[in-house]
Formats: sequence, C-alpha cells, structure tokens
Amino acid sequence: MSLGQRVSSDHQLTRLLQIGVVLEELVESRAAHHIESLPPDERAEFDEEVEELLAEAATESADHRERLEALIDDLEAETVGYEEINALVDAQYGPPEDTDGVLYDQLANEETAYKFYDDLIEAIEASESEFAVDRERLLETLYSIREEEKEGVEEVTEVMEQRA
Repeated sequence: MSLGQRVSSDHQLTRLLQIGVVLEELVESRAAHHIESLPPDERAEFDEEVEELLAEAATESADHRERLEALIDDLEAETVGYEEINALVDAQYGPPEDTDGVLYDQLANEETAYKFYDDLIEAIEASESEFAVDRERLLETLYSIREEEKEGVEEVTEVMEQRA
C-alpha cells in the first residue's frame, strides 16, 4: 500500500501502525548493536557523545514502539515482538565498519522514520474515514513521534558536523 493515498479503514491504519512498530524495533535494535559491533580499533574513537546518541535513539524508539502498540491495541490487533525483529537484525545486517558508518546508518534510520510518519500523517489527514481509535489522539501521537524523529535527524547531523 502506498502512503500517497488516503487511509480508509481500520485494517489499513493497523497495518501502517504495525509497519511503524517494526521500523521502531529495527532502529532500536540497530542502535543497541552498533557499539558492540565496532572493531576494537574503532571503539577507541567511539566517544561518549556518539554512545549517548545511540542510547537515546534506542530509548526513544522503544518509547515510540510502546505508543504505537497502544494505538494498535485500541484497534484490537497485535504487533511483531521486538525479540523477533532483533533476531532478524542479528542475522541480516552486518556491522558498520567505523564510527562514521554508525552515524550515517543512524542518520538514515532517523530520516526514514521521519519520512514514514510525515507520510502517514498526511494520509490520515487526507482521509475522511472514521477509525476505531480516537482520531485526535492518533494524530497527536504521530505528530509527537514525527517531531522527535526530526530532532533525532538534527542531533545526528550536529554530531556528524562536529566530527568533520
């Protein structure tokens, strides 16, 4: 389903929110794995600021996941468990080769999440459908998450600029 169209049913909304949960689980898992995955010679360059940035990203994604799951619960649906996504991340994604790779990966994660929520909000706002979840609460939650993703993009960009 393209986000270029309106969200017209609870089923579509649920699927999109579930995609958001998987996206957040992916970001959370990758951020948590980055520090552990760097080669020993790169860990020396891995400063506290980058480590803190990744820890905040993992915590923020966990919070976003929980907020999305609450909306999905109101729609009487289920989500994919974090453990399942974490296992896929372990199996599918190789570690970045250096600290710059970690930062570029984190920036891509933040930008992808921001764009997803921006498109989702636009698709919901374009819709005249009524949903089983309160529309105002739904949009307020998504606005808040989108804003936090935007701040994440800005934080990663700032760290990258300081390191240049």
